Amino acid sequence: MKQIVEQPWRLRCGTAALLAAVLTGSPGHADAQGSAEAGRSKSVTCAACHGPDGNSVAAEWPNLAGQHPEYTVRQLEAFQRGDRVEVTMTPFAQALSEQDMLDLAAFYAAQTPAPGAADPELVSLGERIYRGGIVEREVAACIACHGPNGKGNPLAAYPRVSGQKAAYLVNTLRAYANSERRSDVVVNQMMRNIAVLLREDEMRAVASYMQGLR
Repeated sequence: MKQIVEQPWRLRCGTAALLAAVLTGSPGHADAQGSAEAGRSKSVTCAACHGPDGNSVAAEWPNLAGQHPEYTVRQLEAFQRGDRVEVTMTPFAQALSEQDMLDLAAFYAAQTPAPGAADPELVSLGERIYRGGIVEREVAACIACHGPNGKGNPLAAYPRVSGQKAAYLVNTLRAYANSERRSDVVVNQMMRNIAVLLREDEMRAVASYMQGLR
C-alpha cells in the first residue's frame, strides 16, 4: 500500500474549502427529507439518460447512483439558477419542486454504483495528480476533497467521483476551466481554480483514474 504524505499547502487547501463550505453554503436542506420510494416514480423520465438505477447509459452523462443526496440537490438547484447549463438537463431541472429534488436525490443515493475501470496507460499520471496534485503549478490533490477512494464528503459539498464516467469528468473539468460551469460557488470556486491549471492530457488521465476508483 502506498503511503500518502499530506503536504502543508494541500491541508490548507482542504481546510479553506471546508470553511468556505460552512460560511458560504447554499440554502440548506438539513431538516428536509426526501423519499426514495417517491423518487423512484419521479425518476422515470431521468432513466433515458441516467439509467433506471442511476448508472448512466452513455459516457457523456453522469452516474447518479450512490451520489450524496445533498450534492445532487445542490446541482439541480444550480441548473435552476443557471450556474450549470445543459440543453437537456436545464428544462427538466427547472420544472422540479424542492420536494421533487429531495425525492430524486434520496432515490439515487440509495442505488448501487456500477464499478468502472481506468485506462492502464493513464493510471500512472492520473494517480499522481489525484493523490499528489501538481506542486509546481499549485494544483491541489483531488484526494484532499474527494478522499482516497473517491467517496467525497457530503457535508463539505464534495461529490462522490469513484466510478464516474471518465468522458463526463473530462467535460466537467473543461466546463469549469472555461467558467461555463459555476456550481462550485459553495467551495469558493475551487474547481474552476484547479481546472484552469490542468492540461488536456492531465484532465483525461485524472478522469480515467477516478473512473477506476472503488
